[in-house]
Amino acid sequence: MPDTKTFQRAYSRHHKEQRAADLVAAARTLGTRDGVRAVTLTAIATQAGVHASAVRRYYASREEILLTLTEEGYRDWAHDIATRLAGRQDVTSGELARILTATLAERRLFCDLLTHVTLNLEREVSFERVHAFKSVTISAVGTLVDAIAAASTLNQDQASDLIIGVIAMTAPLWQAGHPAETLTRLYAEEPAMAHIGIDFEPTLTRLIAALIDGMSHHGHLSAQGSPKPRGQS
Repeated sequence: MPDTKTFQRAYSRHHKEQRAADLVAAARTLGTRDGVRAVTLTAIATQAGVHASAVRRYYASREEILLTLTEEGYRDWAHDIATRLAGRQDVTSGELARILTATLAERRLFCDLLTHVTLNLEREVSFERVHAFKSVTISAVGTLVDAIAAASTLNQDQASDLIIGVIAMTAPLWQAGHPAETLTRLYAEEPAMAHIGIDFEPTLTRLIAALIDGMSHHGHLSAQGSPKPRGQS
């Protein structure tokens, strides 16, 4: 529980910006500790020491706050990948798969948020807010694509498809690899069912490596003239 605070309305621009930042920080703490599903607007307000009725002065909904956290995740992930791959030109499929997986596994909240973005977060905010969110993600993905294409054998289109695939795989695999208490209990009591459980990092690493190898092989064949590049008859 946060320290008890006496609620005071923010009047100055600086104080309003600080209050908005406090709300995001509170959501980050709650999401990391309890999971995104458990984060409510009331819980955010309580954690931040803000009266629940005052939250909407800064954010229209919990979804807006969670989208802000997702933006942070995309920027941070893209910057980390770009830093790790800077100056490289010989990154193998296995190494690239391990780097992508490791940087995601280090960002537990971001992995959790990826599940909720398309399911509800993007659907429950204004046109202006989702436009701003997409602008951030497009920029981050561009950074990722440039870094991967420069460091590996993948071209820009392949690197773009790789990021799409990584994000698409990460969301469900993260949830499956971090089951609810009921499933954890089930696997413990019924070992025969435990085989359906997923170990997030090694599973994602294998799948990403396979995807990269498949793209590289396809690119090699295309360069030889068979099969023809996608989209050509």
